[in-house]
Amino acid sequence: MPPPHHCTRLAALACLGGLLCLPAQAQQVASLAAVEITGHYDNAVGSSDAASQGSIGPALIRDRALLRPAEALEFVPGLVVTQHSGDGKANQYFLRGFNLDHGTDFATRVNGVPVNMPTHAHGQGYSDLNFLIPELLQRIDYRKGPYHAADGDFASAGAADFVYRTRLDQPLLDVSLGERGYARLLAAGSHELTAGQTLLMAFERMNHDGPWRVPEELRKTNAVLTLSDGSAAQGWSASVMGYNARWTATDQVPQRLLDAGSYQGAAFGRFDSLDSSDGGQTSRHSLSAEWHSTRGAVRDRLAAYALHYDLDLYSNFTYALERPAQGDQFAQKDQRSVAGLSASRQWEHTLPGGRTMFNSLGVQLRRDRIRVGLYDSAARLITATVREDEVSQTLSGLYGDNRIDWTPWLRTVAGLRFDQLETTVDSLTLAANSGSTRTGRLSPKFSVVLGPWHKTEFFFNAGRGFHSNDARGTTARLDPRDGTTAQAPVAGLVGSRGQEVGLRTEAWPGLQSSLSLWQLDFDSELVYLGDAGSTEAGRPSRRHGVEWSTRWPAGHGWVLDADLAWTQARYAETSAAGDAIPNAVGRVAQLAASLREHGPWSASLHWRYIGAAPLNEDDSVRSSPSQTWNLRLGYRLHARAELYCDVFNLFDAKVNDIQYYYASRLRSEAASVNDLHVHPGEPRTLRLGLRLRF
Repeated sequence: MPPPHHCTRLAALACLGGLLCLPAQAQQVASLAAVEITGHYDNAVGSSDAASQGSIGPALIRDRALLRPAEALEFVPGLVVTQHSGDGKANQYFLRGFNLDHGTDFATRVNGVPVNMPTHAHGQGYSDLNFLIPELLQRIDYRKGPYHAADGDFASAGAADFVYRTRLDQPLLDVSLGERGYARLLAAGSHELTAGQTLLMAFERMNHDGPWRVPEELRKTNAVLTLSDGSAAQGWSASVMGYNARWTATDQVPQRLLDAGSYQGAAFGRFDSLDSSDGGQTSRHSLSAEWHSTRGAVRDRLAAYALHYDLDLYSNFTYALERPAQGDQFAQKDQRSVAGLSASRQWEHTLPGGRTMFNSLGVQLRRDRIRVGLYDSAARLITATVREDEVSQTLSGLYGDNRIDWTPWLRTVAGLRFDQLETTVDSLTLAANSGSTRTGRLSPKFSVVLGPWHKTEFFFNAGRGFHSNDARGTTARLDPRDGTTAQAPVAGLVGSRGQEVGLRTEAWPGLQSSLSLWQLDFDSELVYLGDAGSTEAGRPSRRHGVEWSTRWPAGHGWVLDADLAWTQARYAETSAAGDAIPNAVGRVAQLAASLREHGPWSASLHWRYIGAAPLNEDDSVRSSPSQTWNLRLGYRLHARAELYCDVFNLFDAKVNDIQYYYASRLRSEAASVNDLHVHPGEPRTLRLGLRLRF
């Protein structure tokens, strides 16, 4: 692989196809009016088909302090976000007993464009949300569990759609400065070109060094351009997005060094690094467009996207275990072009007896053309090639669902989707690992909703889902490192089965509360290890748990939020090694209090708790729990200017963002050592900002 280079720009645009046309018998109804969500949540009784489904409004997103863009996902109840490397790399996500790694079983889309990357150099379903601009969010729609027919790959634990605004009430200039080299500029505005047609533009630049002894030197540039026309009933939009970042990473360090306090005669602390050349650079450039139309009781939607993506990533997690003289740094390279299309139709019937029936049909298509590689490196110089591959893969899905309102207190939703994955792998370094595969999977879904009674609904949900495996694992025959050890290929699509019972209530005025009990089984915990170039076999697994979330406007401008989740995750097959699933966090809690307005003042205080987790299969080593407090204070200077202050880790707790248990070796050691490896959370951090509207 050549040395890191400036990432190329998106060179080709996708052409939009024709609308999926499906026959329907429908009666005429009034056109849908545009709806502006202005509150914190839109989770009212009657708004969803599961207790674990909902929508977050822009007010909460605006009020809460976010250390990193991906922390916007923490508005999804029970989901927490951390980081084990540099801030230009995809975050770690935890939900429902899954260490989702960088996104394997949680599907995300931004402005209709998928974020998850299959057959990725670093991890299957890699979901890098560092290009997200929270100030542009109109809402976040989330769903948990494999119960929703429109959600396909990577959505077994859940899915979230980040919906950007197409217009701003006023132009926005946001400038913020903070400790340790933090500086951010955001400029955004929209302009009405003609009646109904609006152009939105946004530009973001951020620098950050972080608390690390080796400065992170994160340099991020981000831009969005959206042209839109029409209303929620009839209209279209098209967006161009561009993102570039480069950084130096301080990866996790062994606990034995922190306990010793020194290494090779020099002091060694929590924010020190064992390889100062770790880090990377990445870029993502996309074009997307969508068109929607409501004619009577029929609603059609067509969307398409194209994107170009690059990543050069350098990591060293074991230090000198494999190559004592050179060090264990490895490089991962991912370069791909992606194109996708989706189309859907929804329509309404009136059945005999006056019962109402809603139907939807949709098709989704995604094609990735990928050049992906794994290399040995030292100080970001390639020293050997482990494997290089050119991969083409196409995932196509067809889905439909049917909702019937049988009575005012009973409705059912039955869905079915079929997905087919076709892959072609051309191994440039080991011909035996080349090949083509085709596999399909049928996923039925079913939900029952009872109520409301006394403003309370009850839900039962069941469904099957899946995640795709790395295409290189489906054609593997030989270990790429030695070229002789046999490897067994794995299935292209791995199935999951989920069930959930829940309730949602508004029995108390203003309060929205939901409770769900759920279970999720996976056929296999198979994982393609991008760090090793091979597939790690995993046993079937079972996870079950309880989630509770409540939103309460307490009066006098206060809004209180509480999310609590308890999970047990175990392998379903017994083994002498044990049945605990490493890094499966058992307890998560978040509490937040937001004061919207008290004269010129506003405030938000947020507490997050991440419980302990087993770090090996026999549960003999466990991670330490952590809790942090974040604070935002705002002061309105006048109608169009606001000062704000964000304080992260308010009480300066010494917590770890991530903890792993594995073998590593330092250059001073004669043999490997099984040890805890940690990446510390950032210490108390202060940022000051000025937000102007013109």
